[in-house]
Amino acid sequence: MSDDMTDMHQPLAGITVIDLSQIYNGPYATFLMAAAGARVIKIEPPGGEPLRRRGVVGGAALPFAMLNGNKDSVVLDLKTAEGLAALKSLVADADVMVENFAPGTTAKLGIDADAMQALNPRLIYASSTGFGVDGPYRTYPAMDLTVQAMSGVMSITGFPDRPPVKAGPALCDFFAGIHLYGAIATALLDRERTGVARRVSVAMQDAVYASLSSSLGMVWGTRDEATPPPPRTGNRHGGMAESPYNVYPTSDGWIAIICVGDKQWQKLCHVMERPELLEDPRFASLKERVAVMDTVDAIVGGWTARFTKEEAFGQLMAGGVPCAPVRTLSEVMEDENMHARGSLQYQDHPELGRIVVQHSPLRYEGTPLAELEPSHELGADTGRVLAEFAAAAAQRKLS
Repeated sequence: MSDDMTDMHQPLAGITVIDLSQIYNGPYATFLMAAAGARVIKIEPPGGEPLRRRGVVGGAALPFAMLNGNKDSVVLDLKTAEGLAALKSLVADADVMVENFAPGTTAKLGIDADAMQALNPRLIYASSTGFGVDGPYRTYPAMDLTVQAMSGVMSITGFPDRPPVKAGPALCDFFAGIHLYGAIATALLDRERTGVARRVSVAMQDAVYASLSSSLGMVWGTRDEATPPPPRTGNRHGGMAESPYNVYPTSDGWIAIICVGDKQWQKLCHVMERPELLEDPRFASLKERVAVMDTVDAIVGGWTARFTKEEAFGQLMAGGVPCAPVRTLSEVMEDENMHARGSLQYQDHPELGRIVVQHSPLRYEGTPLAELEPSHELGADTGRVLAEFAAAAAQRKLS
């Protein structure tokens, strides 16, 4: 990234990150750092990292562009002495190194935490794995799908009478990326306070566990009963503790509706013009409604089916009932709220044409959003970056 792209008002301006990560979780953590002003130097092998290479398949080039904007692109072959020497020259002047290789890979290459922090004692060494670096699962394959399976995400996704399915988004990868960013930022703060550069790591399995809380609560609450709770609740509440709470049909799609407590149920009854439901003892409280949620869903679904999703949305919003139309990804990419806030932006990409990319969800009061720079062609910055760091090293020797 060029120097004039670095806004000195950005909170991570002046921080240099060496990014050896690939696919989703590491690159998302380093994207968040780049969007906060850090200089991120992405190291790729000859031919590019796996996510870049996926670009030959349909629209698979878009994810790489989404996660690797605002980064310099440097190609190094770490299986050669020259490549390793070049990496070490970068690490010597860096603040953070990020990797998500399979456990043991960095040790084989000679770029593990011991080696890199011996070279640069101020280096924060950050790694992301599927199942941790020190447990019995440490060698297990770490893909989003495998972690969804092992962590319990798949077991609670889908409908109770059908096989488990994976969650649509790559939840484990991105949850890990967010946690990795938090760990790195915390370590940077600690280094400023104590002078100690820590090693930090995040396991994808650990990062996703807390998100299972509703379903875990249902299992825990009925752990001693002979009849276990349903493993999957479809679009109903994961803890089966809310009603109505579901996705309901409309004439042109679906709408999600949730009533948290009796007041919102009362509002929904008024919107549906069904005041008699308020006098029905079957629906008198949340506990009663949960006990007959099939009946509740049939009533609500019968009402929503009379309208388009936007018509139902308008009426429910006017009546103070929490709801949202189920939007397609094409609709989401054009979301007016996210575009108005700069969270989504159109970008003229030199390789992909006009695309939509996300900005960092993190906002820093008083600091404008950094300008988003398109992802660079593979190795576009190799010569410039290596020459710059070599010159800095030579200058240190002279002084």
